[in-house]
Amino acid sequence: MTDNTTLVSGVAKRYAAALLELAEDGGATLAVERDLTAFEAMLAESADLVRLVRSPVFTADEQLAALDALLPKAGISGLAANFVKLAAKNRRLYVLPDMIKAFRALLAEKRGEATAEVVSAAALSDAHVAALKEALSASTGKKINIAARVDPALIGGLVVKVGSRMVDTSLRTKLNSLKFAMKEVG
Repeated sequence: MTDNTTLVSGVAKRYAAALLELAEDGGATLAVERDLTAFEAMLAESADLVRLVRSPVFTADEQLAALDALLPKAGISGLAANFVKLAAKNRRLYVLPDMIKAFRALLAEKRGEATAEVVSAAALSDAHVAALKEALSASTGKKINIAARVDPALIGGLVVKVGSRMVDTSLRTKLNSLKFAMKEVG
């Protein structure tokens, strides 16, 4: 039995790799990255667009017609627009957010960059972000981009994930470890 997540990520990676190759050949990498970021921002702002992208109820022709009207108004053109339309034509529009993430990951890898996912109990100051970038760059040997989010449930500390490595220094994890240790004693 095939895992849907694996299938989706495989499709996303293949499409993203093809797009990156085309963008590099055409010297349009920055333009494609900018346009995909703009499309991703539109997805974040519009529940209707998310519904269009995710819903199997819309036919490929309906999705293409909507995208033909939407993309030029959003300033998305060229290779990125053709890529989004191709995903719709091939009934793969629901994978587009994963394709964009995969494209970014491949591009970052080519640039020698890595993204660190940082979860903190409170918003990090600019000084903390800069210090964290510097420390992570020194340990990984790559330029680090920080994707930060706040989770008050951590109580304190950080959870930092770079690639497959994760460091959890959150107070919540430490308290849970202490709780389990005390249960074993008693």
